[in-house]
Amino acid sequence: MTTALLLIAHGSRQEEANADLLYVAAGLRARGWPIVEASFLELTEPDIGQGGARCVEQGAERVILVPYFLSAGVHVRRDLSEARTKLAQRFPAVDFRLAEPLGQHPLLLEVVAQRVREANDIGA
Repeated sequence: MTTALLLIAHGSRQEEANADLLYVAAGLRARGWPIVEASFLELTEPDIGQGGARCVEQGAERVILVPYFLSAGVHVRRDLSEARTKLAQRFPAVDFRLAEPLGQHPLLLEVVAQRVREANDIGA
């Protein structure tokens, strides 16, 4: 089964803010994921529907919606769940799954600790 990753961030009118998600998408492609698309909830394109369609056009039989959000707030629990449902209705032959947000993953603690070390070194 061909699995695609549909990365989803909030979206911003500032391109440098959206570039973070594009960086993650490129990194996942470099790690061997055959189909990785970036999409945004609002304020910029591609939106989630467009990103999901791109995954399907590339042959995805399963699409994992990956929230690039820290917590499971309204956007993740309501908006992304609704987006998953709409994609599943639009493409009934494709299995759409919503992953958990980044939030309480233990590796995130390492990222925060690294940022603290970097800031501490700058002040030295």
